[in-house]
Amino acid sequence: MSNLIELFGQSTANKAQDWKSIVVRQWCPYLDRKCIKVRKSQPEISIGSCSVFYGRVKRPIIICPYRLLERRQVFIDCLHLLTVHEPGNELHIVPEVSIPGGSVDYFLASVRNTKVKDFVGVELQTLDTTGTVWPARQKYLQDVGVNVVREEAASYKTYGMNWKMTAKTILIQLHHKVQTFEAINKHLVLVIQDFLLDYLRKEFQFSHLAGARNGDPMHLHAYCMLPQKNHAYRLNMTSRLSTDSEGIAICLGLQAETKVELGKIVEQIESKISNDTLFRLG
Repeated sequence: MSNLIELFGQSTANKAQDWKSIVVRQWCPYLDRKCIKVRKSQPEISIGSCSVFYGRVKRPIIICPYRLLERRQVFIDCLHLLTVHEPGNELHIVPEVSIPGGSVDYFLASVRNTKVKDFVGVELQTLDTTGTVWPARQKYLQDVGVNVVREEAASYKTYGMNWKMTAKTILIQLHHKVQTFEAINKHLVLVIQDFLLDYLRKEFQFSHLAGARNGDPMHLHAYCMLPQKNHAYRLNMTSRLSTDSEGIAICLGLQAETKVELGKIVEQIESKISNDTLFRLG
C-alpha cells in the first residue's frame, strides 16, 4: 500500500484511473485550476500530493492546505459568524488580504451593492513536512504504469511531519492577528485537521479552551478525513473551540500589540471583489 493517499485530489486506492492524463493535466479540484504546489527545481511540474499516511496511525494526514477547500464546507461552517449578514447580500470568498502581522488566507465577506457589510477571516493550516514526498509520488506513478524518472522512484529519501514548527508558527501568527480582529469586533477562524489540534492540546496550554462561543473573536475548527465507500475520503468537522487574544497569549505565554482600522481591511476586500470571488455551491 502506498503512503500517498491522494494525488491531484484523486484517491490512489483507485489504480484503474487514467493516471497518465491526471498527471499531465495537473488539475486541483479544490482550487479548480492547475495545482500551484510546484517543484522548486522544475516550476512547470505540479507536485499534486494532498494527503499521506505517516507513522503508525493509518489515517490520512493532510499536507496541502487547499485540500481543506473540499465542497467549500469550511466556509459554510463560518456563516454563523457573519453576525450582520442579511438576506439579499452576496457572499464572496476573497483570498489573501493583508493585515498587521501578515495576511489572512481568505475572507468570507457579506456584500451588498459591492460594499462589504460583514466579514470573517479564515486561515487554513495543515502539517508541514520535513524531507520530500516526491519519491513516494514517483514510486506510486511507476507502479500504476506512468513513465517517471526511475532514479526518483527508487530514491531512499523520505519525509516526516514537522509537528513542532507547524504548531508554534501558527500560534504565533494567530497571536499577532487575533488582536486585530478583536479590536474591530470581527471573527478569525483557524481551520486545521484533528491531528494538529490534538498536538496543540498536548504541547501547549489549551485547557482553558472549551467549546465555542459566537462572541469570541478567535475560533478553531477541526476536521477529520472520513473514509467513503469508493476508497476516497471526505472532510468532516469534529470539533469547534473559541477564545480571544488573551486566550491565545495563555497558549503561548506571550504578549503582543496589534491594532488596525476597520476601513483598511474593508478597502482591500472591496478592491478584490469580482465575479470570480462570488461564493457558489456546486
